[in-house]
Amino acid sequence: MRYVKLAGCEVPAIGQGTWYMGEDPGRRAAEVKALQQGIDLGMTLIDTAEMYAEGGAEEVVGQAIAGRREQVFVVSKVYPHNASTRGVPAACERSLKRLGTDVIDLYLLHWRGQYPLEETVEAFERLREQGKIRRWGVSNFDVDDLRELDNAECATNQVLYNPAQRGIEFDLLPWSLKRQMPTMAYCPLAQAGRLLQHPVMAEIAERHGATPAQVSLAWVTRTDGVIAIPKAVAPEHVRLNAAAGALSLSSEDLRAIDRAFAAPTRKQHLAMV
Repeated sequence: MRYVKLAGCEVPAIGQGTWYMGEDPGRRAAEVKALQQGIDLGMTLIDTAEMYAEGGAEEVVGQAIAGRREQVFVVSKVYPHNASTRGVPAACERSLKRLGTDVIDLYLLHWRGQYPLEETVEAFERLREQGKIRRWGVSNFDVDDLRELDNAECATNQVLYNPAQRGIEFDLLPWSLKRQMPTMAYCPLAQAGRLLQHPVMAEIAERHGATPAQVSLAWVTRTDGVIAIPKAVAPEHVRLNAAAGALSLSSEDLRAIDRAFAAPTRKQHLAMV
């Protein structure tokens, strides 16, 4: 597994996402077990949010990390409608309770909303001073948003990124890399849709004795400074995600992906799901 420097910490280039976890009580045990398996395999960064199952995903994470909190780098996100001076600390307290911890390693603004960025940042900084969070960042911010934020304390920007969604490569990704601010890629497998059925992904996977999903993860994390957070519940998918950290794509592989999924040649609207 490769590692990425994030706000002074070394975190795995491939972590674990939790979107859609916590929605079905009948799947809770399997979801907890999947996250624990991922931790055992080195995917010790876990991303969640108060939005996911309205706190249900945070509860799943809390169960998964119970008794092993020090092994895990926990990321959670606050709703924009809670991103006010009063809303942020209250939301953070609820997240801390659901996660069963006294500190969140990285706390993100999920996307921009009605409150001024200065107000949200001030609330984040107060939480950090109180020891409730260790660092803060943002999600779904484009270059103009980051320029407006203009704060060196912002640890990361979490955005949509995979071979079929490359818009950030035109300006956002270079801008972030230049400032040594890691990018966290959500939906790195494009939610297991048509991307993984594309013949080029299958051909590359066959050459490496891998799966298309592993190829996509290797592609997303090919650049130092990019972290992928795929979600998996099936034990085999968890194992394969972790193993993708050792997959290196050749220049021929990268050219084939470029031909199949062209890099942007102009500014694109920031894609979100």
